Order: sequence, then structure tokens, then C-alpha cells
Amino acid sequence: MARAGLTADRVVAAAADLADEVGFENVSLSALARGFGVKDASLYSHVRNLQDLRTRVAFLAGGELIDRIAVAVEGRSGRDALGAFAGAYRAYALEHPGRYAATQIRIDQALVAASPALRRTAEITYGLLRAYGLEEPDLTDAVRLLRSTFHGYCALESTGGFGAPRDVRRSWERAVDALHVALTHWPREAADG
Repeated sequence: MARAGLTADRVVAAAADLADEVGFENVSLSALARGFGVKDASLYSHVRNLQDLRTRVAFLAGGELIDRIAVAVEGRSGRDALGAFAGAYRAYALEHPGRYAATQIRIDQALVAASPALRRTAEITYGLLRAYGLEEPDLTDAVRLLRSTFHGYCALESTGGFGAPRDVRRSWERAVDALHVALTHWPREAADG
């Protein structure tokens, strides 16, 4: 029988908090059970296994991230929207390193397609890029450029990977400026190419 008050939502939220404390890769069902003062088996009433838990944390974090981005970009366009999107992304990644790491895991595409939060992420991201006049296949390429730039920058920043004395935030702003220029002057590819 499940311990009173223990729900799937509480288990996932606790796992997300634990991920921010110890790193996403260090979250285990045992550590989580200890935090609740229960045996590992008690958690299996709420999550199937560690992979299920990790996927649920990824969905939780993805929803939190896109909520922040949506608020930041509302009513904005062009460089202003791109800067707001990037700023919200970076702030979340730096404030919630474990949750952010969860957003980077590979998830079964059937689960992705069924997730309202991940569909919303695609809608907002593609909406931002369509404002630059992009259509497929350029949209997919531009999404990959943004994601790899934002993720790479945040990963390096969070580990102290930028050693030069220049202010990291200023370099971030310049990177966003460069992305705006790249998106504005995107080399269009024909849809059948």
C-alpha cells in the first residue's frame, strides 16, 4: 500500500528538486525513497522505474521552461523576442541545473507527441522563427542552431568554462545579436532539398 500523501506528482517534484541539488544523473529511486522516509518499493506505486521517473522529470522541467519563455516573449517580436526567449532559457538553465539537464534527455517520440508542454514548446519556438520568414526545412535547421547555441553556452557557463575576463553576460548578448543576424539573413533552402 502506498504511503499516505505520496502521489506521482509529489514524487516527480521531489525528484526534480533532488536533481537540482545533486545533479540529474545522480537521482535514484533509493535516494528519493530515503527523502520520503519510505522503502524503494513504495515509489513503484507512483512511477514504473527510474526511466519513467526521469521522463516525468523531463516533462515537468520542459513545462516549467516553456512557461517562462512564453511569459518572456509575449507581445514581443524580432530581436526583442529572440533576446527574451534566450534570456528566459539561460536563466532557467542556470537556476535549475538538474531540471535543465532533464530537458536534454532523449524521449520516445510517441510520448513527445502526446505532451501538451512539448507541443507548446514547438509552437512557441517555431512561431519565433516564422517571424523571421523561415519555413521548412529551414525551420528545423534554425531550431537546431538555437538549441545547440543556447545549450552549449549554458553548459560551458555552468561549469566555469569561460575563463576570459570579458563579462559572460555581455558575450551572451553578443551571441544573441549574432543569432538575430543569422536568422534575418538565413540562406533559404528549397523544401525538396
